[in-house]
Amino acid sequence: MAASGGAWEAVIGLEIHAQLATESKIFCGAPTSFGDAPNLNIDPVTLGLPGALPVLNRRAVELAIRLGLAVGSRIDRASRFARKHYFYPDLPKGYQISQFEEPICVGGQITCDVDGVEKTFGLTRIHLEEDAGKNVHDPKTGRSYIDLNRAGTPLVEIVGEPVLRSPADAVAYMKAVHEIVVALGVSDGNMEQGNFRCDANVSVRRPGAPFGTRTEIKNVNSFRFVGRALEYEIARQIAVLEEGGAVVQETRGWDDDAGVTRSQRGKEEAHDYRYFPDPDLMVVHVDEALIDAIRAELPELPRARRLRFEHSYGLSAYDADVLTQSPARASYFEAVAGGVKDPKLAANWIMGELLATLNREGKDLEASPVPAAALAELIALIEGGTISSKMAKDCFSAMVADGVAPAAWVKQHGGQITDEGAIQAAVEAVLDQSPAQVAEFLSGKEKVIGYLVGQVMRQTRGKANPQQVNAVLRASLEARR
Repeated sequence: MAASGGAWEAVIGLEIHAQLATESKIFCGAPTSFGDAPNLNIDPVTLGLPGALPVLNRRAVELAIRLGLAVGSRIDRASRFARKHYFYPDLPKGYQISQFEEPICVGGQITCDVDGVEKTFGLTRIHLEEDAGKNVHDPKTGRSYIDLNRAGTPLVEIVGEPVLRSPADAVAYMKAVHEIVVALGVSDGNMEQGNFRCDANVSVRRPGAPFGTRTEIKNVNSFRFVGRALEYEIARQIAVLEEGGAVVQETRGWDDDAGVTRSQRGKEEAHDYRYFPDPDLMVVHVDEALIDAIRAELPELPRARRLRFEHSYGLSAYDADVLTQSPARASYFEAVAGGVKDPKLAANWIMGELLATLNREGKDLEASPVPAAALAELIALIEGGTISSKMAKDCFSAMVADGVAPAAWVKQHGGQITDEGAIQAAVEAVLDQSPAQVAEFLSGKEKVIGYLVGQVMRQTRGKANPQQVNAVLRASLEARR
């Protein structure tokens, strides 16, 4: 990034919070369901009532290990929970249970493409913690309310090294983490519900200089927002420094409507939270047998799957990216591709007709009205010349609307006409009926061939093989010279 006083460099590190896919909270049996009435999913542990003791959710630990193994972290055989003290209304105990000095996962890396360039970014740690509740502000009454349904929800915090150097780096990195946690089943990644969000730490410096004073942009739950917020904040900090001012270490919020970050409060240091080991929770010991069992169940990660789709199926990078947007979509494609000769044709039908239909009907792929086996059968009919692409689209519409099997549709409507004699007869009939167009073609007006092909297709009710029609037409026209 260039500025009037010379070059500046951004230093960015993201702390990503992903809600774990558990049915109950991390230290109690209260449910984690979204959208329930305020303060319904609470219990004595959530409220921090005297005498209520936390009990660790084993599934949360397993999911954190699963993520750590997938990104190459070291899984610590012993980790510990600590109390992180701060006093907000949405934290009923007056502290958050988190991991501090002894996290469950250490190190790791995320590889992603940034503007077509492959980059690898290091991770500092992945640790377990509980979420806080939610402050709800009513602008009409001026009152604030507390909803503790979310308090105690299990999170993993994925702490990246401060090695991102641009908003583009940050967006690509955040997207890569999101697709990994979703593909692993670690989190549903629903950003609208706050299940995947980040705190973005950013500072600027002259290249090679020590790190500058950082600010933290809190609770950003959109890829677009994190990019815009970082662009603004980097420019703001550069302007402050070039005007002779000093950047203040603070927490800021992103106002997307105004397109600015706004100061919220001074940024605390670790000692301000008065961390100490939680006396109510034992050290978490993880044995090799559990790690080996989780490692054996790891699925193929999205990036690896994309590269395999490119190499094994001959797909473009774009097609491979679209077809691996979700595990369900990737699995559907492989099921279809396994039943046809041309994987690219399978990709085109899924990305075209199928996804357009699902989008129009507001359905996910799991609710597709056309099973993968049925789509493969349809494509095989095209490849075998039984039906044309146009006929296939009509068949597909019947499959969506009525669940018609491709073979049954062909039996009812007939297949493609490929008989040379039948096509020749149709062509001669059209040419006899179109002397003006024949004369135009013979005088050098090639475009008229499109009209003549259309007339032959009309006469054969769209069933003639278009390639054969074109070839026969040209031969017949030349014969009339």
